[in-house]
Amino acid sequence: MAGSMERSPFFRVLIYTLFIVLVSFLVYSSSVLGHIASSNAIFVATFLVIGLIVIFDVQHQHKVKNSRAILLFGSMAVQLSLIHAVSFVVEAMKLDPSYSLLLVPFLIAPLTNTVLLGRLSGMYTSYVVTLLGATLVPVDFRLQYMVLSLIAGLTVVMLTKQVRRRSDILRAGFYAGIGVLLLSVMFELVLIPGDSVLFREFGLKTLAVIGVSMFVTMVVGGILPIIESLFGITTNISWLEMSDLNHRLLRRMQLEAPGTFHHSLIVASLAETAAEEVGANATQCRVCAYFHDIGKLKKPTYFIENQGDVNPHDALTPSMSALIIIAHVKDGVDLAVKHKLNPMIVDVIREHHGDSLVYYFYHKAREARKMAESKAGQGLENMEDLPDVNEENFRYPGPRPRTPESGIISLADSVESASRSLKKPTPAKISSLVDDIINKRIAEGQLDDCGLTLRELQLVRGSFSKTLRNMLHSRIDYPKEEDRKNDAERRAAGRPSSLQLRVEDRPESVAKMSERQLVKADDGDA
Repeated sequence: MAGSMERSPFFRVLIYTLFIVLVSFLVYSSSVLGHIASSNAIFVATFLVIGLIVIFDVQHQHKVKNSRAILLFGSMAVQLSLIHAVSFVVEAMKLDPSYSLLLVPFLIAPLTNTVLLGRLSGMYTSYVVTLLGATLVPVDFRLQYMVLSLIAGLTVVMLTKQVRRRSDILRAGFYAGIGVLLLSVMFELVLIPGDSVLFREFGLKTLAVIGVSMFVTMVVGGILPIIESLFGITTNISWLEMSDLNHRLLRRMQLEAPGTFHHSLIVASLAETAAEEVGANATQCRVCAYFHDIGKLKKPTYFIENQGDVNPHDALTPSMSALIIIAHVKDGVDLAVKHKLNPMIVDVIREHHGDSLVYYFYHKAREARKMAESKAGQGLENMEDLPDVNEENFRYPGPRPRTPESGIISLADSVESASRSLKKPTPAKISSLVDDIINKRIAEGQLDDCGLTLRELQLVRGSFSKTLRNMLHSRIDYPKEEDRKNDAERRAAGRPSSLQLRVEDRPESVAKMSERQLVKADDGDA
């Protein structure tokens, strides 16, 4: 949807108005069928719908995207229309009146909105279709409908909290169907068979309840990719499908830029763990981190993780080197668009460096400028020939991270790169490094637009530090064959082995020291 339409208050009011008109029409049609008293039916339904819409709009602080509103109210409109259609068909075909409840697709709107928009939207949907749907069913079954609808809706909302596979949707539909069947037995909509006739009826009604629930979940699972594409939403199911490391770009990275590929895997691990701590989308973080540096595929040897003994930057000026480094963002965006990657991945590629400074080459350029000015002062060079060092030429184009996931990946990228410079890493050094990087990003304003709070950033610090400690842990220096022979002689003489002596001599040994002791020991050395 175009940006102007996405936030247009007029368009949102139009969506709400159409929903009110549809519900009023359905209620009027039900009154004609004799399900409700016709005199006040439309009046009550209209004010009920308006109240529910106001609650929705206030809850979202009047800033809800119109595409989300279309999806939410559109799915509810579909379910309410089907409820009315079921009642009409049952009455027209003169079926058992209980079928007006047993054939109702209770799960369409709650399931769709939970998977695509989240649990809160799913719960809101369950309440709305329960209240409004009660005006569309026969009066004798109104209470039973409200119980069945609410329980079925809340069941599917709770069971689809973390949908990672399409089978999770089917499982939720099956359990919700079982719940509706048990409640139907309690309300005597489905009678326990006592003879062959009742047994046949019991089988048909059971099949109707379970069949409708499973059919609805299969339909929703099947059309999810279409809905995601239409409304620009990506579910965890799609993120998991995109996490396949056999993607063409990732395969290229493994072969052409193995250092960058390994770096991306570590960034993905850091970002995913941190996202889980703060409640961000961990799967999205992992997938976006895989692709965030694909721009380096254009000139992989110009990035230190892919270099061998020769550094091509030695033959370039600092400004040219900075230009190549900065260009990997644009190159990555071009590759992502060419390979039709998810728009959120493109945003992370564009944002993961924000508008930060390529400090190494900026500092190198300033030093070169100072040396040239010194020579010019001695009359060896002409001041007019000296190139200017403009800080803007050494900055990434931005924008800064604009989502929590993008901000976390940006921090994880910086932390992972800096951690490679640590010599003899200890918990204190790792924590200090993480704190310095995050504090610097905060001071520069790089995280101002991503929505991460200071409390969440504190959780991110702890997560990064813990993950890096596990990755960069030290190992025991195992003895060689000659040492083993000497150790046997030492033990025979009652003296400590060489391995024991080495462990006792190591101040950073983790054999008998707690993490707090390690931090104190490191601080003491400093």
